[in-house]
Amino acid sequence: MRRVLFFGVLMSVVVPAGFARADSASAISGKMADLPSGEAIYRHICQSCHMADGQGAVGAGAQIPALAHNPRLQVASYPATVILNGYGAMPWFSGLLSDKQVADVVDYIRTHFGNNYKDKINPSEVAFMRPHLTAEEQ
Repeated sequence: MRRVLFFGVLMSVVVPAGFARADSASAISGKMADLPSGEAIYRHICQSCHMADGQGAVGAGAQIPALAHNPRLQVASYPATVILNGYGAMPWFSGLLSDKQVADVVDYIRTHFGNNYKDKINPSEVAFMRPHLTAEEQ
């Protein structure tokens, strides 16, 4: 019991306050200011799991959903909510992407990979959907 208590105390000293959760994309510190378009955001963040062609992937116990020809993307608020809050094994990106960047990547995936949903989501709509995070969570 003393070892467990000692380990807990040791970890509280070693791990800085406000560290990102394991399932948090915010483990990368700060906003992604150098990604000026939905395509750039997709290539830098999303394609490592959803693949360059948006087909998703299966393996190692994970199933990454395809974005290609995905009818769930018909309503723009759905992918925006998933990007902001995470879903399943996908981490949340609300601490990493600005409202405009979320809107840009949503618009990109909804008009590429065989998707043809032309109505755009506005950054102000994304702001309304954004979870209210504490400073430690951001």
